[in-house]
Amino acid sequence: MSIAARSASGQRPDYAGTTIAVAFVLCVALTVLFLGMLPFVGHPAASCDYVAYWATGQQLVHHANPYDGAAMARLEHAAALRDGSPCYMRNPPWGLPLTLPLGLVSERVGILPWSLLMLGLLFVSVRTMWNMVGRPGSRLDLLGYAFPPALLCAVMGQTSLFLLLGLVLFLKLHRTRPFWAGAALWLCTLKPHLFLPFGIVLLVWIVVSRGYRVLLGAGVMGAVSVLFSLWVDPAAFSEYSEWAHSSGIAHQPIPCLGVLLRDMVNPSAEWLAFVPAVFACSWTLWYFWRNRKQWDWVENGVLVALVSMVAAPYCFIFDQSLAIPALLYGASRLSSRWPLTVLAGFYVVFEMQPLLAPQVLAPGWMQLFAASAWLVWYMVARRFDHPQQLVTAAVPVPG
Repeated sequence: MSIAARSASGQRPDYAGTTIAVAFVLCVALTVLFLGMLPFVGHPAASCDYVAYWATGQQLVHHANPYDGAAMARLEHAAALRDGSPCYMRNPPWGLPLTLPLGLVSERVGILPWSLLMLGLLFVSVRTMWNMVGRPGSRLDLLGYAFPPALLCAVMGQTSLFLLLGLVLFLKLHRTRPFWAGAALWLCTLKPHLFLPFGIVLLVWIVVSRGYRVLLGAGVMGAVSVLFSLWVDPAAFSEYSEWAHSSGIAHQPIPCLGVLLRDMVNPSAEWLAFVPAVFACSWTLWYFWRNRKQWDWVENGVLVALVSMVAAPYCFIFDQSLAIPALLYGASRLSSRWPLTVLAGFYVVFEMQPLLAPQVLAPGWMQLFAASAWLVWYMVARRFDHPQQLVTAAVPVPG
């Protein structure tokens, strides 16, 4: 029913459904536009994190050091006209094999399939999560497919959507297939700093519930990935360690709570960036212990994952893809429509801000604000959690 028809019949206009549709069309259109332009861009990898993964794959295929600054700089400059310091794959060494296929193709050939792979991971993750928590007749899953940081992750060729898939698979399989649920958590170890409170609660839960098959699955998958990484590059761990000690990552001005605290108090005190994570670990342990008898990883775990992401010692905008399970769960439980309008409206602002008001809210501050906004929205949305009064949002999808 249209807004005008609703008004004529005395019903309130469906701002939630309309705003979600607008946000979905805008986010998807911008993503499709970018991907459609890739074949026509002279250097499609320019200004894209994808080039670091491609250069890593090239080094591995040629049995070279993926942390060799001079070699990486040459590859990246030739592929993307990137000047200055080389970019590296920051994931732990057990993630190196993911880039091997990119070492077999040129940067132009690899970028579109890589981005489409990320979109595929997003689709599978949202679809799986919504099948667990969604309601028949509802199209609120569009809030997952159109999540701006996730689409930005695909556009940039980043790997955070692997983590999202690992988290969602764990939530789905932990009861029925605990071994494979643990194996799926390997994907989350590609960026372990984003799961510090989540990991601690997981270990305590394993002990309390005697869910050792989850631990076994994680251990087996971890061992296999390490052995495979050493087969690909026998010196991977020593090379990574040497690079990490000289990379200077700890001093980067990354817009997240930990780095903001460090820069405000003492920029040279690297440990300050971990203070929010320490407080988050304490809170999540209390939260788990209070709810341990009725602990539900789908209901309680999405909040723990969201808090872990917000409190991480460093977190980029594309890493905020990990907020999707919490946002979908919160949306599925709503008995009020206005929080949906607010969330979808923020999607639109997020996408349009660089075009309409680039000087009003710098990208770094937008990232910091967004990370907190997902958590605040989720907590507010849960205040309207009344299962017996759940409503279905009719989203007018074009076509």
